Amino acid sequence: MDFGFVVLESILAMAIITINLLVCVTIYLHKELRCITNYLIVSLAVADFGVGALAIPFSMVLSMEYTLYFYTCLFLTCFPLVTTQFSILLLLVIAIHTHLKIKLPNRQVMFLDRNPEYTNECLSLGSYPLRVKKRWVMFIVAFCWLLSLLIGLSPMMGWNRFQQYGETRNKSKVINFQRAVFVFVIRDKPPRDLLSQAYQDPEILSYSHGPVEHLGRCSFTSIFSPEFLVYFIFLICTLLPLAAMLGIYGDIFRVVHDHFRSQTLWPTKRKEMQMACTLLLLVGVFFICWMPLHMIYCIQLLCPSCEQYESLEHLAVLLSHLNSLANPLVYALRKKNLGLALRSVFLYRVLHWPSMKTCCGPSPKIHPQPEVIKHRS
Repeated sequence: MDFGFVVLESILAMAIITINLLVCVTIYLHKELRCITNYLIVSLAVADFGVGALAIPFSMVLSMEYTLYFYTCLFLTCFPLVTTQFSILLLLVIAIHTHLKIKLPNRQVMFLDRNPEYTNECLSLGSYPLRVKKRWVMFIVAFCWLLSLLIGLSPMMGWNRFQQYGETRNKSKVINFQRAVFVFVIRDKPPRDLLSQAYQDPEILSYSHGPVEHLGRCSFTSIFSPEFLVYFIFLICTLLPLAAMLGIYGDIFRVVHDHFRSQTLWPTKRKEMQMACTLLLLVGVFFICWMPLHMIYCIQLLCPSCEQYESLEHLAVLLSHLNSLANPLVYALRKKNLGLALRSVFLYRVLHWPSMKTCCGPSPKIHPQPEVIKHRS
């Protein structure tokens, strides 16, 4: 299962890197797509890109359960927490932004201002002629990154299983199979850079540059306690934001339903409603992809003596990483303008299809006419 897991993770990582990079490049090349919602989508794509470029390779190392020094293993396990938490917080920010656009169409919010230069999708604002300033969006995204770093790196501040880590050394594959692996050595006083040494025999570990008690079997469960993964990561940092998002989208649908009943739902609000459905779908995909892995951690906490299936845990990890591939596919399929632009960039810029130069040029779908903007403003 280790080999199959590594192969599947490698394929998934390449797909995630490619499609999320394509999303970022597409919105950069198409100025008409540069609106607040798409800025947030780009930030989400950057986080998903980090999953493919770093989190998945780290996960493959963890699946091998190599003998590593504690602080090296701690870094490998903390990084996926950072990217996951940022995705959750950003989905919450997008939900709040959509809620403001629908529920507060004509009210002045302290960080909002007019911008008549934005186009159809960004100015689906007929009843919402206000736009969040770009610098505020950058500030909010930076704050989400900072909060994600504090949450994801909290184990480095002492919330870890350092005392029990050395006990897993005898269970390591290095000890059992006596095969050579690379062990990254971090001393109590770390040197300028990480040292890499190969050990052919477990007895040589006693003569390494680092203390032997800092060596152990590197995995999520050897670094994090089940209580940390369930009570803090799942219940507080994952379930609470998801519950808040469901409440926000529930209120959005209530407002739209009231407009339907009073027959005052403008075409622009119908467009915002479609966007809300797309974002709610993103939340649902996130829930489906991550829930199995969190359920496994809950079972490990509530039933420590229950038999654990490594293959089942690997499948849950694969499903959680699949979320980073599903995100861009969802909003590419649901948002016609973005989907058309993605297809244009992929075929014309990447594959260099000459015919795309004429078939996917400026069109009313991507480049709205000035009179439309004038009418809506």
